[in-house]
This record gives sequence, C-alpha cells and structure tokens, in this order.
Amino acid sequence: MTSRREFLKTTAAAGGALLAGSTSAAALLRHSADTRPSGAPLSILVLGGTGFIGPHLVRHAVARGHQVTIFTRGRREADLPESVTRLVGDRNGQLGALQGKRWDAVIDDSATNPDWVKLSTELLKDSGLYSFTSSTGVYYPYLQRGLDESVAPRLDVRDTNDGSETYAVNKARCEAQVRSVFGDRGIVVRPTYIVGPGDTTDRFPYWPVRLSRGGEVLAPGRRDDPVQIIDVRDLIEFMVKLVEDKRSGIYNVAGPRSTLTMPSFLEQAREALNADVRFVWIDDYAFLTEHKITYSVPWVMLQGNNLGHTSVSNARAVAAGLNFRPLATTVRDTLAWWPSVPAARRDAPRFAITPELETQAIAAWKARAPR
Repeated sequence: MTSRREFLKTTAAAGGALLAGSTSAAALLRHSADTRPSGAPLSILVLGGTGFIGPHLVRHAVARGHQVTIFTRGRREADLPESVTRLVGDRNGQLGALQGKRWDAVIDDSATNPDWVKLSTELLKDSGLYSFTSSTGVYYPYLQRGLDESVAPRLDVRDTNDGSETYAVNKARCEAQVRSVFGDRGIVVRPTYIVGPGDTTDRFPYWPVRLSRGGEVLAPGRRDDPVQIIDVRDLIEFMVKLVEDKRSGIYNVAGPRSTLTMPSFLEQAREALNADVRFVWIDDYAFLTEHKITYSVPWVMLQGNNLGHTSVSNARAVAAGLNFRPLATTVRDTLAWWPSVPAARRDAPRFAITPELETQAIAAWKARAPR
C-alpha cells in the first residue's frame, strides 16, 4: 500500500451496522450485562457513535450499565439502545450542545482533524477522562519492524504529496492535543486495520466474500509476511475497559495475540468457511506490483515505507487486558453480515483485487512459472 488513502476512503455504511452471524445484538447485550464492572456506572460521551466503531461501542457501554450520550451531526441512523442521549452538532465548531457539560469519560472515535480535537478537548477539559481513537498509521513511515509506543510519531509533514504521511501527522497532532489538555487523564488507542460486522470499507470483506465463492484464489505475498487486524468488537471492549479501569497513556491495538502470517490467515479463513478453494501463491513483489496488486487487507506489501506496517507490538495493550476472539469468528460474522449491506455496494464493491485483476494475474503467473 503506497498511500494511507484507504484509511480515509469509505463507502456508505450499512444501514444500522447490525451485528450478524451467531452473535446477535441481543446476545451481546446479555453477555456484556453478565460481566458488568463492580464500580458505579459512568457517564460517557461518545463523539461520533453512528459510523463503524460507534454503534458497537455504544451498545457495549450501555450493556455494561453506563449512561451514554452521543454527539453527531444527526445525518446517519444507527441501531442504538433507547437509553442513549443524542446531541446534535458538528465537530467543526458547532459544539453548543456540549457547552457547560461534563462527563466521567469522553471517547472520541471520529476525528482526524487536529483543530476538531483542540476544540473538543478545551471545551470538555473538566470531564474525567478523554480517550482518543488514533491509528497505528501514526508510525508511518514504518521503517522497522516491532514498533511500539516508545517510538515518537512525526508531527510535521515532509512530503505533502504523500497521503499516508499527511494522515499520520494529523492523527499524531490529535494525540498531542489530548495529552496537552488532559495529561494523565488522556488515553490514546492506536488500532491497526479494524474489521468485522459493520465495516464501512470493502478492505477486509473481500476475503470472506472471495473465499466463499470458491475456485482458484490468488494469494499474494511472501510466505513469511506478517498480517495484523483487530475485530471491532475486541477494540471497543478494550476501549471501554480502559475507561472503566481509569487507565492512561498509549496503546497499540493490533491482533492477533502472536504473529500471524498471510498463509496462516488464509488457511484459517478457508477452514472457518469450509471453502472449496485452491490457492495460487504469488510471492514475487515485482510481479504483483506490475499487476497492480500491492495490498489486500490484512496483507500489504512490506517494503520501503511499509516495511514494519503489520508487525506493530501489542504487548502493552495485552498487558492492560486486550483480548482477541478467534479469527474464524470474525471471518464468519463478516460474511454473515455482508448480505445486509446495500445492494449497490455489494454489486460494485471496491475490492483491491477485482475478478479481472485476479484472472489476469493468475494466468500470467502460470505462464511464467517453471513447470
């Protein structure tokens, strides 16, 4: 992946972003209620709440017994509990609905603009905690493997033509603003690629959809290429736990618990779906680049500025209680949810590997491969 633009490009969110598969919204509420924290319920403000992360986060927090308020522009509906208080405004300065109020915790899951974060942190500085959802993208350029929270991200853009760098710096500046205002009451969560039911991108859904179709499947990358993702439900459960535990600091949220290679990912995904596929491995980066296949999340081409992209350390988050559901669950639930997205999106998905690209690349690879 030569640009972080894919982090910013999203298609229309599926209506309601409902949980699918074996884990229903009702089942989630029952599970969360059974493991409610022993402390008093918290008042939580979610800046956002109707996109990809938000509905999962809000439902989980409510099920845990917390009093949740969301602040949105009011343009998108989401399946949220009736107890949720809805405030309308805009992060661009229309924050009147928040004026004079405080919450035990603020969870900011919608900002990439440092100016927005400056406005919200200064207005809400008397609240208890402020949790900002950042990204492992702040480490770009990923010039080494095993990057952890001790590595300081850049705060200046050196190449204005590099969308990845602009994204990274914006997120890093947002983080700095949170730390400046809230100090040790600030939490920064840095997720890697977020996946699962309700995904507003077509990045990860490609693999469950493609494997379910069967046949010859192009498998890109070297056999030892590591991959990283985080199920949205594991992410939001950890975010709420950090607030409940009154933690502070920075946490890389990347799964799985230990290293996962691309071959292992594909084999586990195939087994999860009992898919009848035959993988055609193409491990030549130059060949893949020639055929315009440089990423297919969770795989990215690991070279140059992306060398350490998918090997970020999650040790600190794991020590703080980050848990991971089985990859098979994420794969199956994503496929079960996919039919619920709008037909226009399903009929023309923005998959990184199109059927045409796959067919042409496999044919060319077989023609050049030694017999």
